Amino acid sequence: MPAAMPEPILELKDIKTHFPIHRGFLFRKQVGTVKAVDGVSLSLRRGEVLGLVGESGCGKSTLARTIMQLVPTTGGAVLLEGKNLTQGSSASVQDIRRDLQMVFQDPYASLNPRMTVFATLSEPLLVHKVCPPGEVVARVGQLMELVGLAPRFMEKYPHEFSGGQRQRIAIARALALQPKVIVADEPVSALDVSIQAQILNLLADLVRKMGLSLVFIAHDLSVVKHISDRVAVMYLGKIVELGSATDVIDHPQHPYTRALVSAIPVPDPDVERVRQRIVLAGDPPSPINPPFGCAFHTRCAFAQEQCKTGMIPLKSFLNREVACVRMGEI
Repeated sequence: MPAAMPEPILELKDIKTHFPIHRGFLFRKQVGTVKAVDGVSLSLRRGEVLGLVGESGCGKSTLARTIMQLVPTTGGAVLLEGKNLTQGSSASVQDIRRDLQMVFQDPYASLNPRMTVFATLSEPLLVHKVCPPGEVVARVGQLMELVGLAPRFMEKYPHEFSGGQRQRIAIARALALQPKVIVADEPVSALDVSIQAQILNLLADLVRKMGLSLVFIAHDLSVVKHISDRVAVMYLGKIVELGSATDVIDHPQHPYTRALVSAIPVPDPDVERVRQRIVLAGDPPSPINPPFGCAFHTRCAFAQEQCKTGMIPLKSFLNREVACVRMGEI
């Protein structure tokens, strides 16, 4: 018999995150809604890396902040080991957050410039009473060594480190409470290419050694393929394709995924010179007024009348899920 799939540690059920648009000063009224995330359902298994990709503005970062409950949900549920974060009090969410941590895109912006590395890493230890005060210095040193930094630098400030070193500090801060799930929102996009590989390898080693579950958000599919077990492709607040990293990136089925994959540079100059790239027509629709039916039909060369008149849900196809009426035909 095949081995049973591990239980999901994190579940998103029909998540909607909408932002109202108001007009007026004295008599404010709502004139529209930005549907940043509009009905996303995902699950993250224990020890798994789930990549989330899509072009800028598709809702990836908003979904990350919704998972962390940094922005309120309009609808749906975020479940961490069965506990609903969207219905809990702020105190209960604070307790749960020990198991759910985040690494932001820009380490310089996410670190307090007035706090030393020691102050940054010791703060969560003291607030959550993870260890006795007398053991804090040793614990901070262990965290720094875990991410490849020398403990002797713990009294330095963020501006005294390089971008890659600052991101290592941010990762160490996320690891301080020994979380079960980490949400990494484009953690390498602000770094030099040579440093990106080091941070990716560090995250992969931490997942393997500590048994972490990781939501890895990026717009570079080659980076996502390197680190992810599964990949979810997001477009205008919805998931359009979901499956194993190898299946989705090597054999994409949704037209949008095919366009993203075609933009991945090929290291062979001869192949790069002659290969055909898929250039999408027009701009993404506005999340304030998304098109009816499949949101991608306004830019899709294979759109049919059905794509314009009805919602296209995710359906199982070749060991993955695809939201397209022509999957397998393109």
